[in-house]
Amino acid sequence: MRALISVSDKSGVVEFAKGLVDLGWEIISTGGTHKALQDAGISVVEASEVTKFPECFEGRVKTLNPYIHGGILHKRGDEAHLAQARELGVEGIDLVCVNLYPFKATIERTEDFDEIIENIDIGGPAMVRSAAKNFESVYTVTDSSDYARVLDMIASKNNGVDLRCELMVKAFEHTAAYDSMIANYMNKKFNNGFGSHQFIVGKKVFNTRYGENPHQSGALYQFDNFFDNHFTQLQGEASFNNLTDVNGALKIASSFGDAPTVCIVKHGNPCGFAMRDTLIDSYVEALKCDSISAFGGVVAVNGIVDEELASKMNEMFLEVVIAAGFTPKALELFSAKKRLKVFSQNTTHLMNPSDAVDFKHIEGGFVYQNSDKVSANEVSNAEQKGQLKATEQEMKDMEIAWKIASLTKSNCVVYVKNSAMVAVGMGMTSRVDASQCALKKAINMGLDVSGAVVASEAFFPFRDSVDAAAEAGIKAIIEPGGSVRDDEVIGAANEHGISIYFTGIRHFLH
Repeated sequence: MRALISVSDKSGVVEFAKGLVDLGWEIISTGGTHKALQDAGISVVEASEVTKFPECFEGRVKTLNPYIHGGILHKRGDEAHLAQARELGVEGIDLVCVNLYPFKATIERTEDFDEIIENIDIGGPAMVRSAAKNFESVYTVTDSSDYARVLDMIASKNNGVDLRCELMVKAFEHTAAYDSMIANYMNKKFNNGFGSHQFIVGKKVFNTRYGENPHQSGALYQFDNFFDNHFTQLQGEASFNNLTDVNGALKIASSFGDAPTVCIVKHGNPCGFAMRDTLIDSYVEALKCDSISAFGGVVAVNGIVDEELASKMNEMFLEVVIAAGFTPKALELFSAKKRLKVFSQNTTHLMNPSDAVDFKHIEGGFVYQNSDKVSANEVSNAEQKGQLKATEQEMKDMEIAWKIASLTKSNCVVYVKNSAMVAVGMGMTSRVDASQCALKKAINMGLDVSGAVVASEAFFPFRDSVDAAAEAGIKAIIEPGGSVRDDEVIGAANEHGISIYFTGIRHFLH
């Protein structure tokens, strides 16, 4: 039996090759892998001895040869194939262990296009695909985590059909993801990221309990191992809806650096937010905005959850808590809540991946765009449009309100007072409805919004929203501007003694 081993990531490859040799296998290898195995004292045949042709063109051609691909691809159970292999002097290759040139690492490290081109693997994917096509006779190993399983299967003298099939699927996934990465890079470089095809590739993290509803299946997939590297699920089994809510809460809570912020989300929308001197004070204030909606909600904590905060959270039913980290005592308290899911980022403060692109499924396809980003200076650079200038606290509140509004479903208005959200209206068909809904909820919750600021992620088309804000005692407004009636809106703000600022940037979220 013969194995061809040629890997860029050499983790565990020496031990794997030694295990194969101990089982009586002959090893064929190329380039750096051949040297690594030889230096480790493993008997290994250079691929050029098999191909009867030297590596050439600076290593661009090494394994693209009938003695390699014929050895991989001929059908072991087909007498005509076996006869032709004997006639041509092609010997079988029964295992292909290949992982590909580090294209991703190269494009992250350099913009040298010549170097990037040289790190596009040709022979590797060809061998992987050949082996995967003939998986019933050839093991296809692309992941070092499979080395031990493959050795155990070979040692058991079992044909390992199930494992071969699993490795085959993984091999085609491996080459498909690799080619997609190259195509996306080239489209970004030459077509501004919008080529004739768009490839969205994610790696599976886990199955969710179900999809949006119990009759739907679901799973979490990740870009660039983000969840593997930055999330630990400490308790519970998350659902599809839990994860989308976590995403919304995380985006808002992580938008304020290391400030002790807490955001509560229900069905993808914020129902509570506060920034206080301590996390427990932030949680208590955030809860005041809409404690009814917070029941069964998702809480994102921009810091470490301690025993005191965990005890406070345990006073009501929550679906998920995600935080930078947890003390052991906090986790012990949470363990009594069997339905609670707990996620940690294992950091001191929450971090957000800030993906460069965004897409949404529509029937028959998807729409794709550059991600919307809220720049740190949008509020500080906002233009004062009215006669009154906002106070320092009002500017701070406007920054909070603006960021929350920008990350909340349109149409949206957000009211913030003393660094805490006191009212929010979102997902409405008109901005007037959003304003009225927010104020009605504040009244029902017994909250005083007088002295608050209000943010709208898009312009107010009429002065009616300003009139309603004035009636509620609002002191400052921040919005993008851009309406044909901006002058009327500014005039209304002046009439009511409200400071008004335009950012010039719209943040629709549909």
